[in-house]
Amino acid sequence: MPDGFTAFLGVERSLSGRRWRERAADDRAGLALAQRLDLPEIVGRLLAARGVEAEAAERFLAPTLRDFLPDPSHLKGMDAAVARLVRAITTGERIAVFGDYDVDGAASAALIQRFLAALGCPALLYIPDRQREGYGPNAPALLRLKAEGAAVAITVDCGTGAHAPLAAAAEAGLDVIVVDHHVAEPALPRALAIINPNRLDETSAYGMLAAVGVAFLLLVGVNRALRQAGWYADRPAPDLVQWLDLVALGTICDVVPLTGVNRALVAQGLKVLQRRGNPGLAALADAAGLGERLDAYHAGFILGPRVNAGGRVGQADLGARLLASEDAIETRALAQQLDALNAERREIEARVLAQAIERVESGRCRAPLLFVAGEGWHAGVIGIVASRLKERYGRPACVTAVAGGVGKGSGRSLPGLALGPAILAARQAGLLINGGGHAMAAGFTVATEKLGALGDFLVERAAALLGAAVVPELAIDGVLASAAATPLLVQLVERLGPFGAGNVEPRFALPNQRILRADIVGGQHVRCILADGAGTTRLKAIAFRCLEGELGPALLHGQGRGFHVAGHLRGDCWQGREQVQLILDDAAPASG
Repeated sequence: MPDGFTAFLGVERSLSGRRWRERAADDRAGLALAQRLDLPEIVGRLLAARGVEAEAAERFLAPTLRDFLPDPSHLKGMDAAVARLVRAITTGERIAVFGDYDVDGAASAALIQRFLAALGCPALLYIPDRQREGYGPNAPALLRLKAEGAAVAITVDCGTGAHAPLAAAAEAGLDVIVVDHHVAEPALPRALAIINPNRLDETSAYGMLAAVGVAFLLLVGVNRALRQAGWYADRPAPDLVQWLDLVALGTICDVVPLTGVNRALVAQGLKVLQRRGNPGLAALADAAGLGERLDAYHAGFILGPRVNAGGRVGQADLGARLLASEDAIETRALAQQLDALNAERREIEARVLAQAIERVESGRCRAPLLFVAGEGWHAGVIGIVASRLKERYGRPACVTAVAGGVGKGSGRSLPGLALGPAILAARQAGLLINGGGHAMAAGFTVATEKLGALGDFLVERAAALLGAAVVPELAIDGVLASAAATPLLVQLVERLGPFGAGNVEPRFALPNQRILRADIVGGQHVRCILADGAGTTRLKAIAFRCLEGELGPALLHGQGRGFHVAGHLRGDCWQGREQVQLILDDAAPASG
């Protein structure tokens, strides 16, 4: 622990095993921001803690595409891709979209399909099966698209590392355009164009884009070129803004930083999402029982997992088909199918997670990175399990499903350890069959006999970057009296949204709260009624997925006891009354 460090509210080890730390902020800068923008001081402090400077504050609070969207042509490969697609569209050539099975890939594929359909150029769609084909383009699938009449194939959220498949496609005369954002190696595959802000030879400042953001820039470029070519002289030009809900969904779910252009894309996309104009997303919201105003939380934690469920435990193309369809009957059926698959996914995930936790706590894993593998684990849930382990232990985590002598792995990281480059380094060291990713998430395929060496490699890399031991911490923006947790404060805090990676949702600590009542809801969550020390103010709270650790049982059996609690404030409308609920992340017994 650094000299002079004082744990926030004295919490050295909370019920979830974390040390509380106050998020650093310049109070003077926060006050200046509040005065300049005529905002409450707490909002100014929150802005300062997120590094927002006075000159950029207004654009931060009201991000627009006009301010943030770059010229698509600044990306390498963009102009060549635009020219080829314009030729295909204007001459009637068939275009295929080869997607990925996660939300970013499905949203990217659906975005391009919707654009081409609006032009009267319906596209072929291919999403590989996670179990049978694995990640990314494969030669048989690309050659099949060629045989079905495709002259051009656009790979989305994949393709940067697909050297052999893209070479086979080129030999067969299929022009391939790669639209991707994963970290690249120096050598790029053979393709008509590779649009990826994370190419090593790229000078773009937009490496934070998700694949769906790169795909949106491609469509902006194609739309502009078609307009310049006179294509819209006798036909209506599509309004790309109508599809920003897909861009927001893919960007949020891929956990890329919600800063700069991503913040603008998501902020504007959420406005579109709230109109429920996409029949697939509207049907999915209905299937999930969402009647309220949709926001980033719903996109990331309710809609996204359901779109993902097809690729994880069902049919890989279900998510992309749902997001691209205009047929009300089809979207209702697909949404119900994905909702059922999501329930199945949760059951599978719970089993794998329990076994992974057992391995971690039996001492088989070493700090500062968790590396676990299991024979027969379902490859479709390992990414989620890695996320759960990362959340539970405050360390980067890699989880591998082993079958037939091969392990398929997925990892989730923390700031300070760029996992995608680490996986590429392991691949270059001969430890992997395949692999890649970006800073916070990566995937890989490894021969079983190299699992141990791979784990050692990643642990050593993590130790060099993070230190030999990682002390889990919980960052807190400030102390709040429960009487101050009002609907007005929630509205003020929401002005800093959308929240996600790179723009974390403000977290407040409420000291000395007594638990008046606590019970289990939804099988895994604990709902509480809290009261301040004087007993004058009550606050509803809920802690999600907390029963397996110390937090849930302590809340359930803590009636009448005092706790420091920490979490996020959310609006809660009940019987027409605007109230506030605390999404409880952590707690610690209050001393005295």
